[in-house]
Amino acid sequence: MSWKVAIPKKTVKQIKKLPQRVQKTLTLLVTEIENYGPVRGSWPNYGRLTRYTHHCHLKKGNPTYVAVWREMEGEIKLVEVTYAGTHEKAPY
Repeated sequence: MSWKVAIPKKTVKQIKKLPQRVQKTLTLLVTEIENYGPVRGSWPNYGRLTRYTHHCHLKKGNPTYVAVWREMEGEIKLVEVTYAGTHEKAPY
């Protein structure tokens, strides 16, 4: 059972500003979410922020990069990546 991942224009702009290595890590994360769902416990510092909002670190160190995504309820299994960037500006 696969999930659909939506990435809004605002988040695409954030992703383009990330270092190439972090962009590749985010691509891997999105692929795993599509194939296995939004709960990614094997990722570093993964955690649920709320019942439907999740986050994990894409790169540790300074600066730390994180991704934040949200499950959408309903019949269609949809996940929206809402943020990709530095830990300091993360919306949590």
